[in-house]
Order: sequence, then C-alpha cells, then structure tokens
Amino acid sequence: MDFDRYRQNFFANPFPESRFQFNGLLGTTLYFEEFQAAIAYYTEVLGPPGYVEGESTRGWRIGQTWLTILQGNRGNPQNVEIQIVMATPAEAENLQAAFISAGGAGDPPSDQLMYEPIRYCSVTDPFGTRIIIFSALT
Repeated sequence: MDFDRYRQNFFANPFPESRFQFNGLLGTTLYFEEFQAAIAYYTEVLGPPGYVEGESTRGWRIGQTWLTILQGNRGNPQNVEIQIVMATPAEAENLQAAFISAGGAGDPPSDQLMYEPIRYCSVTDPFGTRIIIFSALT
C-alpha cells in the first residue's frame, strides 16, 4: 500500500475549506418492514438496545452516535451502506464475525486504502443492508 501515492491521486490539494462548522453526524436510521426480525438480529450482535420508544423504535449507541431502527412499511433498507469505525483491526474482525455468526454474509477482511490505510471488513445483514466495519492500520 502506497498511501502517499494514493493521497496524491485522490485528495484535493490544496484541500477545500469546509463551508460550515460541523460537529459530526448524529447517527443512522434504518426503516425495516421486517422490524421484529431486524431487532432480533441487531440485538443478537450488539446486545440490547439502549433506547426503546414504543413498539416501533430501537436505538444502539455506537461510539458517539446512534444506530436507530424504525418500523417501516416499504420493504427493508436498500442502496444504503453503514460504516462503523472500530478501535483496532482485531475489533473490526470480531464485530464482522459476530454479524456473520448471527446470519449475515461477508468477505474475508482485507487491508485497503479508504481515506487512510485500514482493515476493511464488510457484511451484508440478512435484509440486504451493507455494513462496512473498519479500523485504521497502525
């Protein structure tokens, strides 16, 4: 992996200034028609939700943000990708293995360049939602 060449090929130089003062993104919300099955799957992997509102909302704290699942009536999430950043490459692999063990599908972990050198672990949940789990390579 040649990170310097990668950076020269794909990053703007000079890097453009942000037009706004962002603090970050608060979370990701997914709507599932198969709500109970989705709750069971994500609970098996992530443990019990930290937020429960009525019969149609569940949320898990992921670092500084939230993964929220809502009851939907138009199918399951499509054309969406969730990215989860882990503390270490080993943790990325462990989370991927948990998603796969619970019924997801994934490719073997690999080292790639995605803004920086990373360990890349992809999973597709049983409903078709793509989850990218990664950690910086240090």
